[in-house]
Amino acid sequence: MSAVNRRRARAGYLFVAPFLLVFVAMLIVPLAYAGYLSLFREQLIGGTTFVGLDNYVRALGDERLLDGVLRVGKFFLIQVPLMLLLGLFFALALDSGMLWLSRFIRLGVFVPYAVPSVVAALMWGYLYGPEFGPIAQLAGTLGLPAPNLLSGDLMLGSIANIVTWEFAGYNMIILYAALRAIPSELYEAAAVDGAGAWRTAWSVKIPALRSALLMALIFSVIGSFQLFNEPQLMQRLAPNVIDSSYTPNLYAYSLAFTSQDVNYAAAVSFLLGLVIVAVSYVVQLAVNRRRTP
Repeated sequence: MSAVNRRRARAGYLFVAPFLLVFVAMLIVPLAYAGYLSLFREQLIGGTTFVGLDNYVRALGDERLLDGVLRVGKFFLIQVPLMLLLGLFFALALDSGMLWLSRFIRLGVFVPYAVPSVVAALMWGYLYGPEFGPIAQLAGTLGLPAPNLLSGDLMLGSIANIVTWEFAGYNMIILYAALRAIPSELYEAAAVDGAGAWRTAWSVKIPALRSALLMALIFSVIGSFQLFNEPQLMQRLAPNVIDSSYTPNLYAYSLAFTSQDVNYAAAVSFLLGLVIVAVSYVVQLAVNRRRTP
């Protein structure tokens, strides 16, 4: 290797070094430390003791954790398809060029994503209030019974509504950007074949969005199983409905900072990460198999 190439290689490493330092310090080191903690247990007699995989075995039989995983799995199956369909609808509507004030509509749909999830949960918690909320007041004005959107039967749907409101615009931007990247020759060929707007959307645009839809779906898998802010804040409004194990992330947080059982919390967090990886892989594998002729 010549001196010039060596200098270029060193320059490349110097440019990458800040990212690598942050990546190692903020991701690799905390993961390694959490993995280390998950192999120990704090005991009244004997102090910190190495227990190997006992914390993981305990987690696999923990009914509270399993109930939380099943709950977010149900949340994923209901909320994510609805959110992606809304994002796809808005992206196709904007790309069609038939909407008035399309920039205003695009901004209006995307703005909720810019609202912090904490603020969104507080705002919707006020709207859901069975006594003081605007929804209850409107129902009372119309002479209808006020729906208790913070009840056990409706809470998961109420949280799903908040998340959909927050992230439908984010997915719309991903899909809209993918639509803008479709070659115009495909549209011209469809027009020559006599395809109308609906036929072009179904046969040209949506098939071209498969990669973008898969990426949005994977992000949604990760976000669903990491659900934390919304239930953690709604817990204060409905403590009898949302307990400390309502979602796996909330359970791990409660174990670490309320029960002070950081070792078991680390094991729960690692298992949750494995569940996310497994579900993401299954989703990607299923989508790729459908694309294979």
